[in-house]
Amino acid sequence: MAGPDRPAPPIGADAVSDVLLSVRGLHVRFLLPRGRIVSAVTDASFYVRAGECLVLVGESGCGKSVLASALLGLLPGNAQTAGSAVLDGAGAPGLGTPGHALPGHGSPGHALPGHGSPAHDLPGLDLLAADERTLARRVRGRLVGLVPQSPAAHLTPVRTVRSQLEETVAELRGPRRRHLPQGPQGSQGSQRSQEARGLRRGRAALRSAAADAAERAAFPASHLDRYPHELSGGLAQRAATALALAGDAPLLLADEPTTGLDRDLVDRTVDELRRHVDAEPADGSGRRGMLMITHDLAAASRVADRVAVMYAGRIVEICDAADFFGARGPRHPYSRGLLDALPDRAFTPIPGLPPELSDLPPGCAFAPRCGRATDACGTVPAVMAVPPKATTRPEPPADPTLVACHHPVEQPEESAAPAARTDRAADEGGGEGEGEGGGEGSQGDEGHDTPQTGPGPDPGVPARPEPSKPAEPTHA
Repeated sequence: MAGPDRPAPPIGADAVSDVLLSVRGLHVRFLLPRGRIVSAVTDASFYVRAGECLVLVGESGCGKSVLASALLGLLPGNAQTAGSAVLDGAGAPGLGTPGHALPGHGSPGHALPGHGSPAHDLPGLDLLAADERTLARRVRGRLVGLVPQSPAAHLTPVRTVRSQLEETVAELRGPRRRHLPQGPQGSQGSQRSQEARGLRRGRAALRSAAADAAERAAFPASHLDRYPHELSGGLAQRAATALALAGDAPLLLADEPTTGLDRDLVDRTVDELRRHVDAEPADGSGRRGMLMITHDLAAASRVADRVAVMYAGRIVEICDAADFFGARGPRHPYSRGLLDALPDRAFTPIPGLPPELSDLPPGCAFAPRCGRATDACGTVPAVMAVPPKATTRPEPPADPTLVACHHPVEQPEESAAPAARTDRAADEGGGEGEGEGGGEGSQGDEGHDTPQTGPGPDPGVPARPEPSKPAEPTHA
């Protein structure tokens, strides 16, 4: 391919020294009865930097949530994984070993061109090689916070939200043991009094930390003593978000965090998640990052630094958010189709249906739905790099756009500077919060990854707004 489209050169380890998560050649497949194999994720490679939000978008069933589950070891027993997913700064010397490979999937730690050095060159913990004990005691909640897609499955039904939040804070942040001075003989009463005061202070600190996590997630304090079955879908989603924020993990994995929320609460939720990424931790442990999975392109445009697009188990494009939502637009025809399906764009659906992951076509999986397809699309396209023209991040320099397509969409050499993104809440009337009895948001049914079709802003204005001061949450 001529011009600026060329095979992506490798990025040196020094260029990605601020990486929190480095995924290389990730494959996930499920073994089904009668020898059927479902290839849910194929050769996915990407990284998440400190201080960055990478948003993963795509249609329902493309493998986004499976990818998230693989990173935390939450796949069922019939799943097989290959590749590597190195969590940097995990304090696990010697565990950054090369990833493993599935039969027929190439060498261990296989990486897409342009995605940096092999994973085992980066210090840290390979999540795919870690055992369940390591994942349960060191990773989940402490190093990687999860906002689940289905909060009902993650909330304990016989415990109130408050008790679950307090337990999470105590477990993840660790109880502060108070070493009380030993008094002289006969002062047991005084020592017990000191211990009692210490317990009361510890209990008050737990309650305060739990209430703070709830407030950050826009969960109303008046509902903290309710049980999960007493919550609407939107409130359950906010409770799950509060649990994810309680551990103050360096990497946040948000899988459809706006499910069941109305437009105003969508804005507030993603703003708080973005604030979590941007804030400097009080303990000086370094900046945080976030991998957010969503079908809501309006929410993505609000918080994303970079956008990754997934189709039929493959990541087909990764580009800067300013390019993706701006005048230049994405390069892959499928990415363009997602944007054109929005009501404030062309409002044109992508023709046809995605393929079954158990029966993928040869070559480019999008070719049967693509108006640009030719005979060349009978082979899997290589990943090409296109130099960036715009960026939301002044430092470090913007990454090139990576696109896997034989016929990427041409882009103009010059384009107008993207306008600042505005707060949609000021332009939209209403938004009174979800109710207990249905009508819980504009996102549609939980788990559907179709592009957001409700009213929203112009996605072509990509500068992220400064998150506003949290208002009093609305609730039933």
